[in-house]
Amino acid sequence: MEPYVGSGTLWLSPGKVLYMLKVGLFLLLWLPATVQADVVKPTMIDISVHANGRVELELHLSIEALLTGINNRYRNTKSAPQSEQYDALRALPPEQLASQFEPFIAKLLDAAALRFDDHKIELKVSRVDIPEAGYQKVPRASVLYLEGMVPRGSQTLTWYFPQQFSDNAVRVKQVDDEREKWLWSDWVWLTDDQVSEPFPVDQAFVKKPLGEVVASYIHLGFVHIVPYGLDHILFVLGIFLLTIRLRPLLAQVTMFTLAHSITLALAAYGVFELPARVVEPLIALSIAYIGIENIFSRLVKRRRLLLVFGFGLLHGLGFAGVLKEFGMPPGDYATALISFNVGVEAGQIAIVALAFLIFAGWQAHKQWYRMLVVMPVSGIISVLGLIWTYDRIVF
Repeated sequence: MEPYVGSGTLWLSPGKVLYMLKVGLFLLLWLPATVQADVVKPTMIDISVHANGRVELELHLSIEALLTGINNRYRNTKSAPQSEQYDALRALPPEQLASQFEPFIAKLLDAAALRFDDHKIELKVSRVDIPEAGYQKVPRASVLYLEGMVPRGSQTLTWYFPQQFSDNAVRVKQVDDEREKWLWSDWVWLTDDQVSEPFPVDQAFVKKPLGEVVASYIHLGFVHIVPYGLDHILFVLGIFLLTIRLRPLLAQVTMFTLAHSITLALAAYGVFELPARVVEPLIALSIAYIGIENIFSRLVKRRRLLLVFGFGLLHGLGFAGVLKEFGMPPGDYATALISFNVGVEAGQIAIVALAFLIFAGWQAHKQWYRMLVVMPVSGIISVLGLIWTYDRIVF
């Protein structure tokens, strides 16, 4: 029996009931995990080699993940058996977390290795910066500062950071303090418990091939959406739910893409940016709004397109934060920016394709689809957006 609406009652065939159960199971399992998930980020390492023989390291890391042994084997911390311990550490004030981290530092320095030529140098801690716990649905970005001395006559350096701690990305800066000049290398990803290729310290860096720059930044853009961009996943899902008709769906995606490309470029080049404490709550609010509008609207109107464009400007500023954290290759800003944007678009296309399969997009013309799919899923999206907005304003 085909479903129909009559006298206030919705009749469904067994097949439609089974489909509803599948969608409901997906929402119960995936969306609550999305709310609680804390993504596991790689450690980002800057090594500054000074002409006067001093070397400084900045390790941007998650102390909570290090202390609990949660590394990049896990998509998010909730997948790890140590998740409760991790959450408890996330809530600690900086002073208490620092006291728990102090005994671990010796283990980290013993396992990691900064070598000049074949000589492992001794590194000492200069300071540890741990921010307030803040918004606990994203990793706390702590920084460990190390320093040491470069052996005279050194030609190259290599870096090793055990994968048992986390994947890591490293770059080297040659610094001439007297002339106030410096030269950055490209970022190098280390994901298989490997030692980096040698970085020169007595001559200029060799520029990465164009293909490697393009591939690495496409990958960075894609993974920022899938699986790590939970905010952006829900926003694109909200765009998808109102209509799967090609023309209005394409119009929304185009407006969103155009807008975030504009602010991404402006922020990447330092022309315009806003602090995260402003951008992040507004992004969460955009998610809430798109879900609420799906409930009360059936058509993609011009006002909707303008709003999607405005929200895209905000999301672009969020994307720019990732590029700022990862850095841009010297001399290849435009290439990296375009490649990152291509990766973001590929991630968005993947979300739409997956949403079509999960939510049976080919059934969107049926009477029951809006009541049993669009409205409940949009309601969940809007609630999550409001929760995140509150959290990001309060914390």
